[in-house]
Amino acid sequence: MHGITSGLAQAARSRTFPRKLLVASALLGVAALFVRARVRQVEHDHPPAGRFIDVDGVRLHYVERGSGEAIVLLHGNGTNALDFVLAGTLDAAASSGHRVIAFDRPGFGYSTRPADRTWTPHAQADVIAAALRRLGIERATVLGHSWGTLVALAMAQAYPDRVRRLVLVSGYYFPTPRLDAVLLSPPALPLIGTLMRHTISPLLGRLMWGPVMRRMFGPPEMPPSFAEYPKWLSLRPGQLRASAAESAGMIPAAWRMQGHYGELRMPVSIIAGTDDRQVSAFHQSARLHGKITGSTLTLVPGQGHMLQHLAPEVIEAALRDDALAEPVSSPGSQPATAPLRAPEQPAAH
Repeated sequence: MHGITSGLAQAARSRTFPRKLLVASALLGVAALFVRARVRQVEHDHPPAGRFIDVDGVRLHYVERGSGEAIVLLHGNGTNALDFVLAGTLDAAASSGHRVIAFDRPGFGYSTRPADRTWTPHAQADVIAAALRRLGIERATVLGHSWGTLVALAMAQAYPDRVRRLVLVSGYYFPTPRLDAVLLSPPALPLIGTLMRHTISPLLGRLMWGPVMRRMFGPPEMPPSFAEYPKWLSLRPGQLRASAAESAGMIPAAWRMQGHYGELRMPVSIIAGTDDRQVSAFHQSARLHGKITGSTLTLVPGQGHMLQHLAPEVIEAALRDDALAEPVSSPGSQPATAPLRAPEQPAAH
């Protein structure tokens, strides 16, 4: 009797498993169709706003304004060149007499990201430098935000004669444990990552958009300038793959680059918010300031990670040529030469 009961239970389980698999497959299929529809809609509503240039097998999209000495803007992980457009950085720098170019880094926005290489900061720097040569730019001020600071530093290390000066905003420069790097990496994995990017990852990303933005902008609230950013541009499967790969590669990249910061000889402006919840201003930016002789450090009191939106006047001042003459400061901040204090008693420098 017991054998008959066990056999019936096993048969019931064997019938249930295919049904569960069928339901799961159907749900994933629905999710994939929804994601595809949202991607088509956002690309229709927000087509490429700039131009394209083909370099080393990469089709780079970039937005350009103004004329004069060149400024290059490199966005952080998860966004694209539109971030600098909405923040006003592009137009403000152009209006001060500069030729300003904001690139979609490989895999972001409308730039491609071929799978034939690992997209380290130096690999991206090589492509950006080649694009600048094609655009007739011999030397440029390079501004990097967040992950883009690693690319900016890689350009300065590999092409010091082509980088007039660096402006580094809210950057990650030294390897530290980062739980988010682990949690955000799976969409870059083969097979399972592909399935995730086209089904559940965009939906989870949309669900988490609010909390993530509060962390990126906080303590202040998200300003109206970023509220217009089209969320689904960052939730497309291709960009999720690039974002996940950069999350996975962030710590190794900082580990490899940290020993060369002291070799930089061009002017370097380092800017961070004292209350940045994403990257510690004191453990990252203040430490970098100590490594680069002659650099200036501006810590903006009470501000978070997205300084191009939260403190645009500080970023714009750093991009002006007159910022070379004296350290950049923000309202209420101390000069960059003031002594550093411990994190528990933050001071702006």
